[in-house]
Amino acid sequence: MKILSRLLAVLALIVTTASVSYGQQSNKMEKAMDATNLEKATFGAGCFWCVEAVFEEVKGVKSAVAGYAGGDVKDPTYQQVSSGTTGHAEVTRITYDPSVVSYEQLLEVFWHTHNPTTKNRQGADVGPQYRSVIFYHNEEQKEIAEKSLGKTDSSDLWEDPIVTKIQPLTNYSKAENYHQNYYENNPNAGYCSVVIAPKLKKFRKEFKHLLKDKVEQSK
Repeated sequence: MKILSRLLAVLALIVTTASVSYGQQSNKMEKAMDATNLEKATFGAGCFWCVEAVFEEVKGVKSAVAGYAGGDVKDPTYQQVSSGTTGHAEVTRITYDPSVVSYEQLLEVFWHTHNPTTKNRQGADVGPQYRSVIFYHNEEQKEIAEKSLGKTDSSDLWEDPIVTKIQPLTNYSKAENYHQNYYENNPNAGYCSVVIAPKLKKFRKEFKHLLKDKVEQSK
């Protein structure tokens, strides 16, 4: 009987171990499948602290990362980009689930949350690094962006003509770590309270239908 009990115990351990291993493997496979279904969008709309903060609250967005793109310098520093001589724009790279939020909807948020009619400027932030630009990742995004720009420009959203550029993504690099999640990490900083907080309040009011559940519940 003791031998039989031990055999049963060993068998149970093997089955449990196999189940755990299968479960872990299954989770890994699900995550991998999720990752393959995600898409990316890259927008420049002034200071990337603002843009990142807005898109982090959009449902279906998995991440919004501050970075630089469109210039001639490889892996530039913030100081280099801030000089306005690198050709780079401050951008936010958005990774999103197209089954939850579409590229068209992301563009709608883009048009509403910055001023696309001022060349190389957003409010007090002046320079080519603050230009309004859509960096497309493929031809489909280019076509959608061009249609979206034309539709928005012919609407009454903005009184002046839109000057946003639509360009292929080049020389993208992630910005320094201290720029990531800047508003979340520094909500009481002067720029955050004076510029970003009011922008988020306006965005949340206009785009209730696109807010993540946790954002809607925290309002």
